[in-house]
Amino acid sequence: MTGLIRVAGGAVLDSLADPGSLLVARRTSPPRFAGMWEFPGGKVESGETAEQALHRELREELGISVRLGAELDSGSADGWPLNERAAMRVWFAELLDGVPRPLQDHDELRWVSLRNRGEVLGLPWIPADLPIVEALLDTLRVSGAAALAAR
Repeated sequence: MTGLIRVAGGAVLDSLADPGSLLVARRTSPPRFAGMWEFPGGKVESGETAEQALHRELREELGISVRLGAELDSGSADGWPLNERAAMRVWFAELLDGVPRPLQDHDELRWVSLRNRGEVLGLPWIPADLPIVEALLDTLRVSGAAALAAR
């Protein structure tokens, strides 16, 4: 598909080796998504890879640096569909440096327990992110930390 907006998202974990918590971010805009939760990240700019974009976006939005693990398989080279014009690729990531703060686009960050599926799914997720959250939880349940290693 030509003209597809490419987005990179981070499933930021407390640990890639023994994941217990996932960092989630609450949007402030646009109005239809304000107050809903999402994976932090953003648009891939011209001339950068999706991985470079994710590192840049996490620095700008949250003030953190991360180590990337494996990409969460979407079954498509384009990634997870967000709408008819955009798709997001999502990587598992581990916090390396910085204290996450909502610097841009978010008003709250929260660590949620991956051991409590209801806590994670109980948040009001942006609708396009919900299937990604479910796939992430299923991947961790089935494969555990082995699924997180960079491939």
